[in-house]
Amino acid sequence: MKNFLVKTIVNAGALAAAVWLLDKITLTGDSTAKKAGTLIVVALIFGVVNFLVKPILKVLTFPLFVLTLGLITLVVNALMLLLTSWVCGELDLSFHVDGFWTAVLGGLIISVVSWALHLVLPDED
Repeated sequence: MKNFLVKTIVNAGALAAAVWLLDKITLTGDSTAKKAGTLIVVALIFGVVNFLVKPILKVLTFPLFVLTLGLITLVVNALMLLLTSWVCGELDLSFHVDGFWTAVLGGLIISVVSWALHLVLPDED
């Protein structure tokens, strides 16, 4: 349970960094508390999307992983971010990613920030 909470906090922090750094990734809300709550829900959705869809997509694109020496990971991460944005739109959450290239850059930011936060925060199985 503790591992799940840590991963959710890491996802929320990484998503917050992407929202802060990129103008085309938006998170709107009336107050800071509402934005924080929305960010936690978006982090949960992002975690579920990464848990359920990403492994299937990696298996289907395995030849491209070999061919591009892993650079296709940027595209897969962008697709996961776009899928999260779409799900949030369907659930009337105020999180939106505007465009594929913004998603690629956002996915890169989220990966780097997640990696850095996982170094700092404890990870127990």
